[in-house]
Amino acid sequence: MSAELESLESAIGYSFQHRALLSRALTHKSHAHERSESADECSGDNEQLEFLGDAILGFLASELLIKSFPALAEGRLSKLKARLVSASHLHEVAVQLDLGRYLLLGRGEEMSGGRAKPALLANALEALIAAVYLDAGLEEVRGFVIKHIAASLDSMPPEADYKSALQEAAQARGLPTPRYLLVKERGPEHSKTFTVEAQAGPGWSAAAEDRSKKSAGQKAAHLLFERLNAAPAPNREGEDPTSESPESP
Repeated sequence: MSAELESLESAIGYSFQHRALLSRALTHKSHAHERSESADECSGDNEQLEFLGDAILGFLASELLIKSFPALAEGRLSKLKARLVSASHLHEVAVQLDLGRYLLLGRGEEMSGGRAKPALLANALEALIAAVYLDAGLEEVRGFVIKHIAASLDSMPPEADYKSALQEAAQARGLPTPRYLLVKERGPEHSKTFTVEAQAGPGWSAAAEDRSKKSAGQKAAHLLFERLNAAPAPNREGEDPTSESPESP
């Protein structure tokens, strides 16, 4: 098993000081129950580590998202976090690491295809996170999360969330639901450019240009969202305290 564990350590990019932590992270309760009479073969299952790993991952995912997308509203950050820590995403990461190959399973779980079960693999990955944390501390496990779990942030562009973020920001200020108007299109049919304006009530608008209406709308929403966030909060009567309203570019 030692050679197998070395192979896993190579895959995750971390070598354990206390190999027993890694063994426990890979031990399903079915195996622990079968081997309970042999203390030297099994030091418990990974359920407690899974519990700890879930909490650590939640914290680190929140921290990373705030640093990566400082302009996003809390509601949008929560949705991105939910995707990062979801069982389906953790299962995908576990498959990439070939984690199922290293699991210690009981006979029944082995026969029922436990090495490929999504929930079991996701739980084992959370246990592995906790094991790295207990072995080396927060900085090491932060690197693990960034390298293996948060790599998908590149496919989560914040622009895809700005229309929703703008709607939340407008509602918080008591403004109307944002509208999007196509104000201009130019160029030949095969290479058109569109200008879309986002409006959220009198004085609140922003326009942006792109090669698709959808992208132009997202860019306009992004601009207006940032302006709303940068402006002073409205007074109690719901009026904007600024003397000059933002103008469209």
